[in-house]
Amino acid sequence: MANLVFDYDGTLHNSMLTYAPAFRDTMKWLSDSGYIADREYSDKEISYWLGFNSTDMWGNFHPELDITIRETARKKLGENMAHRLDSGEGALYTGAEEMLTALKNAGHTIIFLSNCRVHYMERAKRLFGLEKWFDHFYCCEEFDFIPKYEIFRRFAPDHKGEYIIIGDRFHDIETAAQNGLRSIGCSYGYGSREELSKADIIVDTITDIPNAVEKLTEA
Repeated sequence: MANLVFDYDGTLHNSMLTYAPAFRDTMKWLSDSGYIADREYSDKEISYWLGFNSTDMWGNFHPELDITIRETARKKLGENMAHRLDSGEGALYTGAEEMLTALKNAGHTIIFLSNCRVHYMERAKRLFGLEKWFDHFYCCEEFDFIPKYEIFRRFAPDHKGEYIIIGDRFHDIETAAQNGLRSIGCSYGYGSREELSKADIIVDTITDIPNAVEKLTEA
């Protein structure tokens, strides 16, 4: 049995259902307010930012904006997403619940690790009943937004046994690489195959995860 550390957005949660419209609404507010030029944003461009913590996202996306404007935009985007989630617009990927149930029934410990804020994590727990599957929850806001690989080092001593990191972005594969762990890259999410290239196994569908876990735990 293993400790399975799951990323959330793009790995379990079909985040673009709520993130894309919230992102576009926020960009429209910024352009209507005269802070940025008005333009269209592709889904590919928007999804690139999924997996970053929101402070890093805004610092890299629009570093020229005053920090107070970036913070206002960050809050607007988050509130927009929260409203959409509460309105039922969000969803886990098809097959996510069955996959998590299979891993839980196999006796694995399932751990949530996300570059999100506490309120977002708590909303996810409430809306999707994540506590049915997850034994422990960690998010970057609880650790002052340090990188995932450092957050892992903070909680790893609390749990016995081997770890497998599962996620769709370079932050997840980096967490495994920096800590000498094995990893499963999820190509169905928002990262490129290139950023997942150092994963031990790459899965193309969420339903492939239990078999990948079995292969790694038997190796």
